[in-house]
Amino acid sequence: MQGDEGSAGYRTRIERLHSELGVPPGFAEQRGWPLQPEAASLAEAGPDWYGRSQQLRPDALAAWRRLQQAAAEDGVTVHLISAFRSVDYQCEVIRRKLAAGRTMEDILQVNAVPGFSEHHTGCAVDLGTTDCPALEEAFEHTPAFRWLAEHARRFGFHLSYPRDNTMGIHYEPWHWCYWPDLDKTATRE
Repeated sequence: MQGDEGSAGYRTRIERLHSELGVPPGFAEQRGWPLQPEAASLAEAGPDWYGRSQQLRPDALAAWRRLQQAAAEDGVTVHLISAFRSVDYQCEVIRRKLAAGRTMEDILQVNAVPGFSEHHTGCAVDLGTTDCPALEEAFEHTPAFRWLAEHARRFGFHLSYPRDNTMGIHYEPWHWCYWPDLDKTATRE
């Protein structure tokens, strides 16, 4: 089921899922997280680092391929760790972590609640490189991160969760989102 961020049905679905998961009412809004629609159209992005099939919105996929090619031309390797995630998949991620004994408070420092993940849009990518464990802060010390910090905006990609961001998400140097219309001088905190 694809969601429209403005539809009452989508918002009701998200509120129901939050209630089922035990997410405090209004949590995302209090953190300043915008409701994210599920992508209406997705294209195959190929396998991620683990061989799992990934998808992105067609325009984000085209930009990702241009970015990856330009990095390769500069001798830098970047690869997908994760791309599109449905609202239902995001629920399962949280359910697995709860079942493993993690607290909701801990989970919500590293995962957006369902309906509020940029991955739903088909525009967010978690990136990795060789010689660095996936989804580790150490990624910021790699040539790939330095290249992204210098060049990603040319392709419409922006770092979503910088250090000390106002959204309360831990620093994620690997999480980039395709926002082609974001003012080139703006920063997201």
